[in-house]
Amino acid sequence: MEVEEAIKNRRSVRSYLDKPVEDEKIAQILEAARWAPSAGNLQCVEYIVVKNPETKKALCKASYGQEYIKEAPVCVIVCCNMDKISHYGQRGVDVYSIQESGAAVENMMLEAYALGLGTCWIGAFNEGEVRKILNIPKHVRPVAIITLGYPNEKPISTRRELKDIVFFETYKGK
Repeated sequence: MEVEEAIKNRRSVRSYLDKPVEDEKIAQILEAARWAPSAGNLQCVEYIVVKNPETKKALCKASYGQEYIKEAPVCVIVCCNMDKISHYGQRGVDVYSIQESGAAVENMMLEAYALGLGTCWIGAFNEGEVRKILNIPKHVRPVAIITLGYPNEKPISTRRELKDIVFFETYKGK
């Protein structure tokens, strides 16, 4: 599959087939994430793979009832190790941690799509609850929950025109 095809056709999936995801595919997806850009190559992003139905049920509750968390065969919690990224001071903690995590998530989602899987990036969750459910230490911050599985839907695209989001030289510059 061409990269452009994956970029243009990948969509957020919120309904999954009751079919397990092969461990080899999960490994490929995590390998793609590992190759994302990393500030100073510090590799601060870490991953927790969750398949246990009870744990997914708790994550659903911590995510304000986003039911497809329970339905997805796999959830990957993307975390940033703040001890590692604090090498860059407060900017590392506030900005680089999010940039690096976001790049890893995008790689995961594109690789999953190329493998015939669907994903959804979840950012709305109670961080403290997720930390407690997964026994995440204080120096590691959960940044995203990615649902993963074989899609049971084909969402349509709703994109803005490039002319509406790209500016030149200044904000809103023509």
